[in-house]
Amino acid sequence: MEVLREARAQLADLTGMTAETVSSFEQTEEGWSLEVEVLELERVPDTMSLMASYQVELDCEGQLTGYRRVRRYERGRADSRGGR
Repeated sequence: MEVLREARAQLADLTGMTAETVSSFEQTEEGWSLEVEVLELERVPDTMSLMASYQVELDCEGQLTGYRRVRRYERGRADSRGGR
C-alpha cells in the first residue's frame, strides 16, 4: 500500500495535478506498473471535470521512473473501453 501512496504523491508532485486513485497495479520484473486516475481540469458541475489515466512505472524501491497519459475523459461519462 505504501508503494501506491508514494506513486500518487510522486505523480502529483511532477504534474501539479491531483492524483485521485490507483485503478490498477501489477508487479513487473523492473518494479511496478500502475494506472493512476488524475483530475486534469476541475469543472462545475463536478461530473464535467476532465480526468485522465496515467500509466506510471516505478522501480523496485518505489521510485517513479516514467509516466505517460493513456486517456482523457469527463468524470461523469461511462467508460466505453470494455471493462477498464
